[in-house]
Amino acid sequence: MIGFLTALIAASIHPLASLNAALNGVALVLLLAGYAAIKIRLEGAHKWLMLAAFGASICFLVSYLYYHFVVLAQQGSLGVKFGGQGPVRYLYFAILISHVILAAIVPFLAIATMALGWQDSRRRHVRLGRWTLPIWLYVSVTGVVIYWMLYHLYPPLATASIIGQMLPA
Repeated sequence: MIGFLTALIAASIHPLASLNAALNGVALVLLLAGYAAIKIRLEGAHKWLMLAAFGASICFLVSYLYYHFVVLAQQGSLGVKFGGQGPVRYLYFAILISHVILAAIVPFLAIATMALGWQDSRRRHVRLGRWTLPIWLYVSVTGVVIYWMLYHLYPPLATASIIGQMLPA
């Protein structure tokens, strides 16, 4: 029975929602690898890893916007309802709100940091990068956490009600 419920929940998750979480995870790994590369003075690897992280983040943004403004809009919604109740609901929304605010800032920080690196303005690049990296890492991590909480830990309310109807009394 548990396998059936897990399959039902997984089947109700749109592939773009899972892709979005995967792209956040890829960006996270690339950011960490880029940071590790610069710490051991591999500037070329650092540059390409950070550009790849930016590319993954851009792919995420395009996929996310398409999912919310086309796929969900066709279903009559722009979001998915969180299924958790009580204190975890407050935790979820605290994570979500901080994620959204910082996610709106990341593209500007990332572009400015990359531009400084491209211009070989090392001091300014490093100074801004010290702000950009932790914020970008937070956004990537919380993007995966939000997906996990929203779709797996506390399934959307519509999915939860479907499952409740299918369980034997």
